[in-house]
Amino acid sequence: MKLNTITSGEGARKVGKRLGRGPGSGKGKTCGKGHKGQKARAGGYHKVGFEGGQMPLQRRLPKFGFRSRKALSFQEVRLSELNKVEGKVVNLETLLEAGLISANIKRVKIILSGELIHDGLTISGVGITAGAKLAVEAKGGKIEA
Repeated sequence: MKLNTITSGEGARKVGKRLGRGPGSGKGKTCGKGHKGQKARAGGYHKVGFEGGQMPLQRRLPKFGFRSRKALSFQEVRLSELNKVEGKVVNLETLLEAGLISANIKRVKIILSGELIHDGLTISGVGITAGAKLAVEAKGGKIEA
């Protein structure tokens, strides 16, 4: 093998279209750019987002972030954190007393994370995931809607 005999594989290098080489080529005369207009000119393209002089969308929209108001009243509590709750009943009031949620929280969901030590917990008025529900019921607890 010699360096001057090495070639690319079949179909590895695609031959580019030859523009402006007569009517028989299919890309002659106007080279596929049509007649006149900005896109037919050399260097005749505009920047991304340009809308012909109209105020572009990215400048029409307000420039500030978004914070969901729902997210401010919802919180998740881990299953292992229920060990801090005094007594056998878990609801919004007992979670607030245990310091697991803040005062402005209206909805809570218990998620499966960690081990539950308490036996026979009663969970009421609080959402719970399917995995956490199985873990509570395995410890002899019950869930009230």
